[in-house]
Amino acid sequence: MTIRIIPQEQLEKSDKTTADMIPPLLFPRLKNLYSRRAARLRQLAEKNPLGDYLRFAAFIAEAQEIVLYDHPLHMDLHARLVETAASGKPPLDIHTLPRDPHWQRLLHSLIAELKPEMTGQALAVLENLEKTSAPELDALAAALLEHDFAQVSSDKAPFIWAALSVYWAQMAALIPGKARAEYGEQRQFCPVCNSVPVSSVVHMGTQGGGLRYLHCNLCESEWYVLRAKCTNCEQTRDLHYWSLESEQSAIKAESCGDCGTYLKMLWQEKDPAVEPVADDLASLILDARMEQEGFARSSLNPFLFPGTD
Repeated sequence: MTIRIIPQEQLEKSDKTTADMIPPLLFPRLKNLYSRRAARLRQLAEKNPLGDYLRFAAFIAEAQEIVLYDHPLHMDLHARLVETAASGKPPLDIHTLPRDPHWQRLLHSLIAELKPEMTGQALAVLENLEKTSAPELDALAAALLEHDFAQVSSDKAPFIWAALSVYWAQMAALIPGKARAEYGEQRQFCPVCNSVPVSSVVHMGTQGGGLRYLHCNLCESEWYVLRAKCTNCEQTRDLHYWSLESEQSAIKAESCGDCGTYLKMLWQEKDPAVEPVADDLASLILDARMEQEGFARSSLNPFLFPGTD
């Protein structure tokens, strides 16, 4: 199954029953999204060997919350949605969507918010980004979106991605359409922007023990994927679940023997406070274990990029 986003006016009358079915896509709810993430990062930092980096990430999330409201986005996406619905492509496809200069305004606003909080190397990176020309910044953004991480130093990437993420999340929240599940492939990519997930969340209060949604690492949307199915290759026969604690752990890694990848699953029922980005970042020791077992990560955390130093 795949997920397709179509304009509201193209919904058939028969689609009115989808409210009684599993929602295939959840657009981002921007209110307090970043402040909740920052609070969770600070909470997790208290007893974590990566506490300093979690607090660093919390500063960025807090800055994202501020610039989100200081720089609202006004954009009509109807024509874009009609065009992409006809082709079956994600409306905000990272590979084809022209980037508005708005994202660079967000970046410079983020830099202004963060500079008073940063020292040493982090401050030097911000000052360097502040002096970088618009074409150079756009080239760095293009490289990140294409996963050409060798072109972007790992200390610059989180700041650039933070601005891109707010931009894409603002657009995703403006999409004037609804999602419909259809037959197809590539459920491992976000149906809104075609980026990859950061982790998956098993939501509370749903039938069948909880529904699993993959959380986009860019636009903050979530899309439904069946449990007991590899989120990368959709195979079901060789899945295993790993945790560093007990069977009741709220964080596990689902590994697939067919494609050799893994993705973390977070259970809200076991810990209602779990947050897709924060808890994934705070559980890097589980990633190390999965690498030891020979599995490759199929997701990407917005605060942890491979790249040059």
